[in-house]
Amino acid sequence: MADDDYVYDEASGEWMAAGDIAARDAADAAGPEVRDAVGNRLSDGDAVVLVKDLTVKGAGQTLKVGTVIKSIRLTGDAQEIDCRHEGIKGLVLRAEFVRKR
Repeated sequence: MADDDYVYDEASGEWMAAGDIAARDAADAAGPEVRDAVGNRLSDGDAVVLVKDLTVKGAGQTLKVGTVIKSIRLTGDAQEIDCRHEGIKGLVLRAEFVRKR
């Protein structure tokens, strides 16, 4: 199909350009867009800094403001990131509590 062809999109109920639908589908396949507390886009391997003191359940520890977490991994959820910190296994943080370093 050419980009000037219009196709009926059942998801939105509108006629859309074939190129627009292809671009949207490619973005959906890439996974959710994860943004930090100030709106920066996060990706795998980024380092982040905590913007709030967080009590870690089950670890008996509190992570303080300014703690650097290196090498994060994105999950399938737009609000959660998987990371490691010394002494805490399986740490999952919400993106609203971190800022990209």
